[in-house]
Parts: sequence; structure tokens; C-alpha cells
Amino acid sequence: MQYLVHKLTKNATIITFIIVFFSCEDNTALLMQINTFNENPVGTAYNIRMTYTDSANIKAKLSAPVHLDYSHLSFKYSEFPEGLKVIFYNEEKQENIVFADYGILYNQTKIVDLKGNVVLLSHDGSRLETSQMYWDAEKEWLFTEEHFIFQNSDYNLAANRLDTNKEFTKFLTGKLSGTIAVKEKKDSIIIDEKL
Repeated sequence: MQYLVHKLTKNATIITFIIVFFSCEDNTALLMQINTFNENPVGTAYNIRMTYTDSANIKAKLSAPVHLDYSHLSFKYSEFPEGLKVIFYNEEKQENIVFADYGILYNQTKIVDLKGNVVLLSHDGSRLETSQMYWDAEKEWLFTEEHFIFQNSDYNLAANRLDTNKEFTKFLTGKLSGTIAVKEKKDSIIIDEKL
């Protein structure tokens, strides 16, 4: 009898161990998923149209076929992988339009990175073309290290670097090629006869 009780106790212990061992779930995959960096967007929108306002004045309208929202990451950004069109309005409600094949807006720095067939059309007829352009929305400043072409009524030029304000009244470039209209007053050259 004592042998039988010992054998039943031993078998019950083995059965209990097997039940406990197999009833525990393997949470390794779940823990790995929780600790993995999630590169997927928190949201995706199609055929979007966004309007940016300040003090009830429309400042810009953005339209894009696809908008990917990465606002859940520590460095938040929005991506426009299939291109975008932005219409900017100045104080006189005149339109300046930007087209690009790809765009990304970094929310914290307010820098917009435009890539692929970037075209800026100004209300005054100016046209800027490049393969990549950065736009600093807070400072209203454009810059690129890529080759660009700029045309308006006074300029038809190309260079490999551009750093300018939105009105193109202050700018730095690399080596220029092209034509620039220069107005000179008659007899504006002063000659120092002492030389």
C-alpha cells in the first residue's frame, strides 16, 4: 500500500509539472514586438487637402495623394511619398505654388524637404527648378546644394547652390551661369584721375 501511495504521489507530481510547464505561454515573441521600434505610420490618409491658417488668414493649402503620419515617434514627421502641391499666400493674397514628387515635413523644426522635379512658381512669373529643395517655414527661407535653374523677367541663371529668402531679394549661390539684366545709369562710372 505504501508503494502504491508513493507511486501515485510521484505520478501526480510528474503530471502537475507537465501541466504547469505546458500551460505557460511563450511570451518571447510578444516581448520582442513590444520592444521593437515601430517604423509604421500611425496614420495614412489619401487624397488629402490641408489648409494652414494664422489669425483667420489662409497661409497655405497643401494637397497630396498620400500622407503618412509619423507623429508617434520622438522626432515627429509627415511624409508625402507620392508627391505634393503647396499653394502659399502672401499678405496680398498672391499665390506661390510648389510641386514635388516627394516631400517630408519635420514637425519640430518646421523644415520641409522636397525631392524630385521640384518646381516653384511665383506670382510674379518667376520659376525655380531643382531636384531637391529645403524650405524653412519659420524663417521663410529656401536652400539647396543641388543644381537649380531660376528664371524671371530679369534673370535666367543656373548654379549648384542656392540660399535665399522667399522673395529672392537676398540670395547666395555657387558658380553662376546664365544672363542677368543690369540697369546702369548713364555716366555712372566714376574714374579717379589720380590713378
